Amino acid sequence: MEQTPPASVPKPAWVKEEEEGGSGAASAQQPQELEQLQLLPQEDPAVDRTQEHNPARGRFRRTAQMICEFIMCIWREETTSVGTGVLANFHLFSAEAGAAMLDLLVEKGVSNPKEVPAMVRYIHRWLTANESAEHRLDKPLLQLTMEYPSDVLMTLLRWAPLYDRAAATMWMTIMSSSGTAELALQLLLDVLGNWPEHSTRTSDGDDTDVFVLAATVTLWRLFNLTWCPHVVLEYFPQLFLRLLFQAYISTLDIPEEVDTFWKRCQEQHGLATNPSRFTLQTLKALLCQLQCEHVVMAMEHKRGWDMLLCANTHHYAVGLLAREMRCVSVIWCCSIVSCLLDLLSKEISDWELPAMAFLVEVLECLDLNECGENILEIMKRHLQSRSREMRRLVLRGLMVLSKDPSMAKRMYSLTKSLGDLLWDADEDIIEMTTTVLSFLLSHKDVVIPSPIALQLAEALWQLFDNDNSLVQLLSIHLFQEVMKLVAAKGKKLLKRCVRRSLLPLFFNCHDENRHVAEASQETLLCALRFLKRRDLEHLVKTDQMWRFGKCLLAEDRSRAADHLSLALPYLENPQESLREAAVRFIGIAGRYLREQQREVRVICGALQHMTDDSSPAISSLALQTLYIHLAVQRIPISRYQKMQDQLRRLWESRPSLCRGGWLSCWSPVEN
Repeated sequence: MEQTPPASVPKPAWVKEEEEGGSGAASAQQPQELEQLQLLPQEDPAVDRTQEHNPARGRFRRTAQMICEFIMCIWREETTSVGTGVLANFHLFSAEAGAAMLDLLVEKGVSNPKEVPAMVRYIHRWLTANESAEHRLDKPLLQLTMEYPSDVLMTLLRWAPLYDRAAATMWMTIMSSSGTAELALQLLLDVLGNWPEHSTRTSDGDDTDVFVLAATVTLWRLFNLTWCPHVVLEYFPQLFLRLLFQAYISTLDIPEEVDTFWKRCQEQHGLATNPSRFTLQTLKALLCQLQCEHVVMAMEHKRGWDMLLCANTHHYAVGLLAREMRCVSVIWCCSIVSCLLDLLSKEISDWELPAMAFLVEVLECLDLNECGENILEIMKRHLQSRSREMRRLVLRGLMVLSKDPSMAKRMYSLTKSLGDLLWDADEDIIEMTTTVLSFLLSHKDVVIPSPIALQLAEALWQLFDNDNSLVQLLSIHLFQEVMKLVAAKGKKLLKRCVRRSLLPLFFNCHDENRHVAEASQETLLCALRFLKRRDLEHLVKTDQMWRFGKCLLAEDRSRAADHLSLALPYLENPQESLREAAVRFIGIAGRYLREQQREVRVICGALQHMTDDSSPAISSLALQTLYIHLAVQRIPISRYQKMQDQLRRLWESRPSLCRGGWLSCWSPVEN
């Protein structure tokens, strides 16, 4: 319940003076006033001497102190909130008297924190009603803020969220003092970190939600002042990131109550059409305050601000902004990264992708001796992200880190995670992964544990025929490095995978790309030494590649079907040299598979398909191979009359094909 001063307490003389409007009334009350003043404790002599020069002011202050003492007694006795107690009766006093009363109350000290929100609301009301004395209550406001920052600032955001004139005066007063400005920025940052609302209970029990946009409006007004508190420079990285995050999150969803609040802000301040665009206006104002107009203009020229407003392109724009910031100040970028690492370590899923985009763009500016371990830990966790864009960003970052030789041993822990990415469906991810692995495995002092070596080898040999020539070349080189660096205990486990790689390496020795062909031959020799196949190694060294396939099949006839399945895809290779090698190898494989009807049908179908090849030489070779294969199988020629006619026409038009050594080595008599 509201409390009012007891009726037995006479109305102060300076209140009656204002009500009666004459100096005579004031004079008539002086004896009573002086009598009351005797009840007050002895004043400080220094204050008394000052007041002797202004007797009226001295009497005014002493009378106010008397009333203040009385109110302090009431406060010590009442148990209810001051918001419904003594301050509710301040309307009985004049504006100047009320201001003096509050000043003295704060000076005496607040005995109960519950009183603070009511005081803040009173200051706001007083400033609303008294435009000509904006700084009359600066002292009590600053003192309250220093002692009860959360109560003062949260009450102000709740009481005047639209930032009217009185609220502007209070915020400028708070931000003009170094002691309170830092407290205010810390609280505003705390509010900005919660979208769309922030709730903190003040001492009087008020837990009404405060919209993040209310804090943004406050910052927007502060950043547009002709002066800027020095503390803004100190907290620039946090402000920069919070505003970027808010711009992103506000593009996803706007609750109805926030939309209603925003419309009121638009009406009062004529703001941007939506909260996201307004947040970016606030960020631009912050950058301009710190003399970064070049960044603002560069982003405008590249349409970066518009990209920030779209959830799908936001992280691209953050990367662009990072590059522009890097040109302005490396120190600021390093400070921002320090905050970013903290955000990424907390797994803020709503903004991890843009945060990583900023981090990757400024990696080259960082001192990796200080933050390298932390960065690698974060990247390791995000390397297996479900987001393709996140995986790409992390790999881009690792490619940058790989340029620093000191990072080799630190990054080695990522080998297993990188091996998993070799199976990714995205070609760009595979290319970046092989590039990073090439850096990691280029250091000869490392030893690859057998499980990881097997994981890498299984993935790498299947990339030997990748359409991307860089991936193809890197995978071939990496396979060789894995064989060299695998731990001794893991060599036996790796042999099966190495055997499967022989045929793909053999075919790639015929590649039209000289670098791929040379790398394939070098890796093939390494694989043969790994398997201790000196017979095949001799054939490769002496350039007898045409005998390699026959010897490979003769060594283990039980694996002929496996070799056939590996050779068939090369019939579709765009390179004529690889298709020709595949046709020849399949013809040889047919000799070892003639008892297996399923494989025979596969071979016949594949060779028949190749008779329509765009290369006349390959189509002719396929026809000859097919005819010989049928003869070897002793299949009735009548079943293949059409094919026989086709072969006859071909031989008549190209008799030179029959005179080659190819047919002589396939004589049916031999089989």
